[in-house]
Amino acid sequence: MGFSLAYLLNLPMRFFERRVFYRLRAKRTLSILTVYLLAALLAALLLGLVLPQLVQSVMALVKNVQGYLHNLNDLAALLTDKLHIDEAIVTQLGVTYRELVQKMTVAIASAAPSLLNLPVIIGSGVVAALTALISSIYMLAGKDKLVFQLKKVLFAALPTHKARRLLSVAGHANEVFAGFITGKLIDSAIIGVLCFIFMLIFQIPLPLLISVVIGITNVIPFFGPFIGAIPSIMILLIVNPWSALWFTILVILLQQFDGNILGPKILGDSTGLSAIWVLVAIIVGGGLFGFTGMLLGVPTFAVLYSLSSDVVAAKLKERGIDAAGNPLAGEAGQGEPQTEEEESPC
Repeated sequence: MGFSLAYLLNLPMRFFERRVFYRLRAKRTLSILTVYLLAALLAALLLGLVLPQLVQSVMALVKNVQGYLHNLNDLAALLTDKLHIDEAIVTQLGVTYRELVQKMTVAIASAAPSLLNLPVIIGSGVVAALTALISSIYMLAGKDKLVFQLKKVLFAALPTHKARRLLSVAGHANEVFAGFITGKLIDSAIIGVLCFIFMLIFQIPLPLLISVVIGITNVIPFFGPFIGAIPSIMILLIVNPWSALWFTILVILLQQFDGNILGPKILGDSTGLSAIWVLVAIIVGGGLFGFTGMLLGVPTFAVLYSLSSDVVAAKLKERGIDAAGNPLAGEAGQGEPQTEEEESPC
């Protein structure tokens, strides 16, 4: 946990060290202090403002279920009287809707006490959090020395060319992971904020609760938007079916904007993977390691894919052929089989 925290905070720390405090002798110390102060402010903001509103939203959702059922009657009347939809279909939809409400209410009610006990859960993890915090500070403060010592061990234990190759792979992996994680966090934060703003504009209920869900799940590539949108739509179906419809349209538009404009602008081609390999990485990573695997499966697979591509390219070059089996330029005529005419002694 300490290493993960240090790795995440290393990215903004490098920014402050290279762009803000680069002329000062104590630039590393000032950068670390600045990053941890900003992280503490963000944590205080989430715990002090966002968390109470999330709990309030969940409690209000459970409390007002009976009022939400009246919305179903109004919708049924509209479908029957105004749109002339068969009453049997409307009745069946109503039965299904009420069953959904009951299941969602039970699920939310069972989750609400755990939200209320969240301060106790946080308090029980104070020791682990402090340990991770202190260890991450030491890692960031002495990272240059730590890296130098690791290099010494590598060059002492391995042949020079293998040590250099391993360092090259580690550097490439760091670039892929740093670029992907930073890009996804920024991208997801923007999507969450945009979702919150548009939900306020269109007066869709529970804007903070749903926007937090959308922002967090958007970190997961490919499946993240579905994981966040489906339960949010189900919750809104309980509150107001029309709001669920407008929210569905909003999510589709946001994901189109994210997939075609925002995501490529922020992430670029940070992984170098095609869509099919991204999908494979998420499925395999999620199946093996759950949420963490879905999040980190893509950059991990990107590093492995890059390494395997280098190995294949080296083997092809060694054999003097390209990916289609044709001789490389300058290799034509070398090692080609003789014709029958050349093989004949006559």
